[in-house]
Amino acid sequence: MKFINFTSARFPNGTYGVFADDKKIEVIKGGLLDPIVKSGDVVDESEVISYLPPINPPNILAIGLNYVEHSKETDDRIPTSPLLFMKANSAVTGHKANIVLPHMAPGRVDYEAELCVIIGRKARNVSVEDALNYVFGYTCANDVSARDAQASDGQWVRAKSFDTFAPMGPYVVTDIDPTNLRVMSRLNGEVMQDGNTSDMLFPVATLVSYLSQGMTLLPGTAIFTGTPSGVGFARTPPVYLKPSDISEIEIEGIGILSNTVVSEQ
Repeated sequence: MKFINFTSARFPNGTYGVFADDKKIEVIKGGLLDPIVKSGDVVDESEVISYLPPINPPNILAIGLNYVEHSKETDDRIPTSPLLFMKANSAVTGHKANIVLPHMAPGRVDYEAELCVIIGRKARNVSVEDALNYVFGYTCANDVSARDAQASDGQWVRAKSFDTFAPMGPYVVTDIDPTNLRVMSRLNGEVMQDGNTSDMLFPVATLVSYLSQGMTLLPGTAIFTGTPSGVGFARTPPVYLKPSDISEIEIEGIGILSNTVVSEQ
């Protein structure tokens, strides 16, 4: 199934819906993780005014260096276990919303295309074999990162937690295989990253199981699963986001997450 969180003229305060076909959205009652109860209202996607974040996660857990080629391009050692960091949930924004370059760190802001996993029910000490049964679905994410703050702080949380640094969307898809999905990023139409989740060091099931050994994964938790090679700071010369840029994240079977870059006022 494919879900959307949106506003329209009829639903100015936002509502969830599930796609009946490529364009028709059947409005549902309640939240993303609630049992599906259709309201009887149908909205065409052309009526959508804004795409809201697909989930307001209680936690955003993120995995660094989960693709070998990305580890190599950053001159980091290849991890032997998942490298965990966190992003503030206040960084979440949606499809077609702006990525805002923060006034205290505007000059070296980078993009990272990632598959995002949304946990559907409480998970604690789950096995690899059972892990995907705790996943509700998948969406596109951009792990936006202020590289200067990342380098100066000696850890990653602030650099990856500025407001708007966690775009997610536009849809949540439940019925896809997360082990073989093409993951791409484009900047102003130019392909910057082109990888596949089959190249992950630690696949989704391994990540869910591993993380659940150390903490309870609450329903709605978002897991950013790492980015392929091609990030901006590893290029020669480096490529960073600047005002008026359009950053796109495309994941096979899910869709395209698009955000325009602006400066903080």
